[in-house]
Amino acid sequence: MKVLAIGDLHAPFTLKKYLRFCKNVDRRCGCNQVVFIGDLVDNHYSSFHETDPDGFSAGEELDRAITEIQKWYKAFPEAYVCIGNHDRIVHRKAYSAGISRRWVRDYGEMFDAPGWKFVEDVTIDDVRYCHGEGKKAPQKAKDNMRSYVQGHHHSECGVVWHTGDNCRVFGMQVGNGIDRKSYAMAYGKHGPHPAIACGVVEHGKVATNYLMEL
Repeated sequence: MKVLAIGDLHAPFTLKKYLRFCKNVDRRCGCNQVVFIGDLVDNHYSSFHETDPDGFSAGEELDRAITEIQKWYKAFPEAYVCIGNHDRIVHRKAYSAGISRRWVRDYGEMFDAPGWKFVEDVTIDDVRYCHGEGKKAPQKAKDNMRSYVQGHHHSECGVVWHTGDNCRVFGMQVGNGIDRKSYAMAYGKHGPHPAIACGVVEHGKVATNYLMEL
């Protein structure tokens, strides 16, 4: 397989040029599988942290996010989607409130994306793809001696290899497609610049990051 790994989108706070960039990488590399690495949506209005009182309402942010995600669904109608910590926010709050999961819609239904498979993680060609809470990909690869691809850490982008007597594995941080100028990303405005990029993994053996021109 040639897998296109697409970074965190945080819709509707996604860079406008990121979709075109990912489509160009997909076409240029001849990928035949797509994995969204997680945090499709930001859910800023429902964050566990401070929210902008002048930001979008819950309904407007969700409407804008679905509109954004539909553009990606049209471009990549079949894909795996790793569930990220921002994607889980509403489900977590419903659980904390004692609401049965039967009252909460599935991700595919919510985003009108029946061709996408929403998963905690997925393994393709012995490479594990996950969103990436906790340790970064290179450390997970070293600890478990298996290859990992993940996102979550917005300023991280690159591939680190670890070798043993009989194997070699890599840890790839994909990068992301967030708009750091949006109000939802204000918490990181004094931190490192996000790495706007995606990744391609060929046959589980070759891992390459592609950084977008800014």
